[in-house]
Amino acid sequence: MPIALYALALAAFAVGTAEFIIAGLLPTLAADLSVTIPTAGLLVSGYALSVAIGGPILALLTAHLPRKPMILAMVALYAIGHVACALAPNYATLLAARILVALTHGLFFGNATIAAANIVPAGRRAAAMSVVLAGVPLANLLGVPFGAALGHWLGWRATFWCVAGLAALATLAIAVTLPPVRDETETPPRWRTQIGVLFRHQIALSYLVLFVFLIGVLAFNTFQVPFLIAMTGVPEAATPPYLFAYGLGAICGIFLGGRLSDWKLMPAMLGGSLAYVAVSATMLLATRSPLAMFGVMAALGAIVYILTVPPQARIVHNSAGAPTLAATFIATAFNLGYAAGALIGAGLLAWNFGYPSLPVIGIVAGLAATAITLWSWRLDRT
Repeated sequence: MPIALYALALAAFAVGTAEFIIAGLLPTLAADLSVTIPTAGLLVSGYALSVAIGGPILALLTAHLPRKPMILAMVALYAIGHVACALAPNYATLLAARILVALTHGLFFGNATIAAANIVPAGRRAAAMSVVLAGVPLANLLGVPFGAALGHWLGWRATFWCVAGLAALATLAIAVTLPPVRDETETPPRWRTQIGVLFRHQIALSYLVLFVFLIGVLAFNTFQVPFLIAMTGVPEAATPPYLFAYGLGAICGIFLGGRLSDWKLMPAMLGGSLAYVAVSATMLLATRSPLAMFGVMAALGAIVYILTVPPQARIVHNSAGAPTLAATFIATAFNLGYAAGALIGAGLLAWNFGYPSLPVIGIVAGLAATAITLWSWRLDRT
């Protein structure tokens, strides 16, 4: 694989760490900035909304610009934005800085996935995309826990300085290693034509697969620690190995997802959906065994990230006419799924359905993703 893919993965690692790190720093941030924890939590939801809404708008506005300079600009602005976060004198300034840096998130991933697909032979595009996207699970596995530890040791501002440094290093690496990226068309179509590309069934239904599937993932992942404590009897201090098992499975899964997508894209998408249903059902059977649950967590991480690659590859493969906009909307689908899943999980627990309801949501979401995949595949044939 070209070394430029690993430079892009480093940038994805920095972006993924910055997106998820707030959850590990909420008490420290809230105390230092004299706000409540729910108020500090707006740093997460505000970021997600900015990614979901701002990214596609910027993709339309910048579709005519060369891809490599856009990637460099987005990563450099991410670095500068986190310097602003580290220097923020109060909560309002920090929230504003988080919202502004979030605007670069979707546009970076949109351009980076298209660039990754265009600098390798056609038969290796999904594998190339998986190398870049691997920065996100790696951020969950290493960046978030180490960033949280650094924030508790030296203060939350140190974590933001670290993210800024990683993004600056990634900017330099991309500038040196990424070749100019040529698109199929030099002049992008009009906005209305680009928006029309999003309604191709291969693209629209792939967004829908990602959205419904991620509802199930986040309904469980948001509350996975209390689930392990309540259902499996794992002490809170003993939960990190389970989270590490999930993260390790995710790293393996995303690379396997790339290979499977290059081999047989639609069978990989369908098989991933069915496997997610199976592992969610197995979780209900393994709740009383800490050892079995350890294996289930590793399998869940692998299946989740296997399934994230085929829909993204399908979107990129069918996005001629508006590749940047189509790829940027992937981040919108992700963040809407994150938000909906967390809200549904919280609602089920608030309505006293109990922790067993969380894997059930995974089963339902997996079955819905399976049905949508079969529908889209049938449309291909007809």
